[in-house]
Amino acid sequence: MKLFEKLGMMGIGDISIDWSLSPSNTFAIFESWGGPERLRNQNDRFHYFYIDNWEPPAKLCLMERGVKFAKILAHINAPQELIDQCVAGQGKSSRDQSYAIDDKLKLWLEKNVVDSDDDSYVIPVLAAHEEEPLACDLPDKDEARPVDLQKQTLRSAPAYIQEEDVPAIVKAHNFFDSQNNPEGRFDNYLVNNNDGKTITDLASGIMWQRTGCDITAIRHVHAWVKKLNEQKYAGYSDWRLPTMEEALALLEPEQNPKGLYLHPCFCMGQPFIFLADERKPGGFWFIDFKQGTVFWASGTIPGGFAGFAEPCRFFGRRDGGNEKEWFAIIQYPGAS
Repeated sequence: MKLFEKLGMMGIGDISIDWSLSPSNTFAIFESWGGPERLRNQNDRFHYFYIDNWEPPAKLCLMERGVKFAKILAHINAPQELIDQCVAGQGKSSRDQSYAIDDKLKLWLEKNVVDSDDDSYVIPVLAAHEEEPLACDLPDKDEARPVDLQKQTLRSAPAYIQEEDVPAIVKAHNFFDSQNNPEGRFDNYLVNNNDGKTITDLASGIMWQRTGCDITAIRHVHAWVKKLNEQKYAGYSDWRLPTMEEALALLEPEQNPKGLYLHPCFCMGQPFIFLADERKPGGFWFIDFKQGTVFWASGTIPGGFAGFAEPCRFFGRRDGGNEKEWFAIIQYPGAS
């Protein structure tokens, strides 16, 4: 295909566009290894077009997708009118802004991009191969703390949370959330632990790993956290996944230079992370630092793309130092 020649991908196997694949049905294929086509192994790659409508204007993208792998290969400079009509025809959603292409866009792509000698519509997305610098300009852990530092106790036990509960959870602590409380702000106070691995929020009492694990499913995330504890990562053996409140406390009202609503001391390789909480009636919650809000997924790959983990630990003593580990159905004031 001329398209893949433009992207320098010829000669690396059988490459084609899967016109039946869309953001919504990636769950069936890449989470259960089933769906419309059975994967042969985790090295299989699929390529499809979709519309990214998270930020205006909506963009037409070429995605390369596999098990534990997701990468945008190119942006396609299609007529904006066609893209907008495609989005409008499917109905705008506040929870998911990734859209399948329609027949009109497919015909335009076949004629002007896929087999055309004119490659001017294709804008490759170059992969960054340089190691990300993790500079940390935070106060030192041993520096004097602000006298007016407000400490807040956040829920640490995992819970079953309904979608309608989320706005009340966000507003209870005035967390910033781009969808549920865009004017909010939680005053965390991050300090550098000087180990190159962790930072601590003195406001919530939570220690965070600055990086995280690779793309994987929730069951593998739990196994990975268990391994961290067995190895006593950073000298501790009580690492766990954060609750929704604990993760929301990290959100900043503005995106950092890495494009995340986070302090830049955190790795950009974890744009969203699984949480300890499960969704009622089904699914797992994750926080999306790129979008600045929380979502739920079926439990293997959030949003149909990738799943990461960024574990935390409570560094002080709470309730005599005993952290009870159970799931509870919780009700928040103001929730229906």
